[in-house]
Amino acid sequence: MIQPERGFATEEFRGRVQAAQSLMEHAGLAALLLTTEPEVRYFSGFLTRFWESPTRPWFLIVPAIGDPVAVIPAIGAALMARGWIRDIRTWRAPDLDDDGVSLLAQTLRELVGSDGVVGMPMGHESHLRMPLADYHRLAESLGSVKLQDDADIMRRLRMVKSEAEISKIRRACSIANRAFDRVPEIATEGQALEKVFRHFQMLCLEEGADWVPYLAGAAEPGGYSDVISPASDRPMERGDILMLDTGLIWDGYFCDFDRNYAVGEAGSETKAGYAKLIEAVEAARHIARPGATAADLFHEMDRILTGGAGGSDTGRLGHGLGMQLTEWPSLIADDHTVLEMGMVLTLEPGVEVAPGRILVHEENIVIREAGCEMLSDPAPGDLPILGNVT
Repeated sequence: MIQPERGFATEEFRGRVQAAQSLMEHAGLAALLLTTEPEVRYFSGFLTRFWESPTRPWFLIVPAIGDPVAVIPAIGAALMARGWIRDIRTWRAPDLDDDGVSLLAQTLRELVGSDGVVGMPMGHESHLRMPLADYHRLAESLGSVKLQDDADIMRRLRMVKSEAEISKIRRACSIANRAFDRVPEIATEGQALEKVFRHFQMLCLEEGADWVPYLAGAAEPGGYSDVISPASDRPMERGDILMLDTGLIWDGYFCDFDRNYAVGEAGSETKAGYAKLIEAVEAARHIARPGATAADLFHEMDRILTGGAGGSDTGRLGHGLGMQLTEWPSLIADDHTVLEMGMVLTLEPGVEVAPGRILVHEENIVIREAGCEMLSDPAPGDLPILGNVT
């Protein structure tokens, strides 16, 4: 497999801008105003861990005509200038009196005129990464320039990945595949789950991950009660089911899949539950193609998991994947998003194996013309058994 290069060619970003501008024209928008890390990065390539600090807001404007304009704290000017964006306007931040609001308002008025309409993502899975008080100040200072929702433009653009994006997700998956192959090196009876978590993250980094912002899992007898609790210091015991679910990043793109292991031995109910998860993923893979819907995948898996009862309290059986760990769509009964070539999804069925005990399995796929391509290596058909400490 040819390894992808880091970053993107300028043509990739120009193509994204042109696609956005075409949709903006149809929606009657004079500009897009973006404030969150993945959306700013989608058009600019601005990749930094500095977003972990909530102190400073960052803005990118995509006008109806022309290249994007960055309105950012001065501390980020040098990095932004290494990319393809040339119009970079800065202020000294943090500024307790005017943290970029005046500069942003001035730039918007310059780009959209006195009465243009500016779109911002306002739907599901969006958020406003600037102080709400500053947003109100911005709206007031813009006068007749209107701020409204972006007509789902960002969602529509980001759902379908380019081949360059898919190659990065595939690379992230290959790193996680190798780390999962090495789990028997770090997970044995008597080992505390918190140490397994720590060592697994080390394996991911050793295999090439840039960082591991997400790791969830559990280790409990015969199954687990949930999949989001922090790891405990309880030593794993014979009969426990260990699950590790990782979202590691390579060059700004996530993988997101898990693997289950039995410690020493597994009971018949646990084995049967695991087999049902594998069957559900295979069934969803079979119909995952352009024209099917997110709901179709949900119902195909739910038919195997619950007999079509409508799912469980976990709410969904998969989701989109890309620059964020979870993206649109959601594999639920009410999401009728039509699948298109280039969409990257997780298939994530869960099943109850005993009262208060579940198993969850997850794989990553990309929609292709004739079906789907696996990005994660498929899990083994039989539940893997981890050996004991000798």
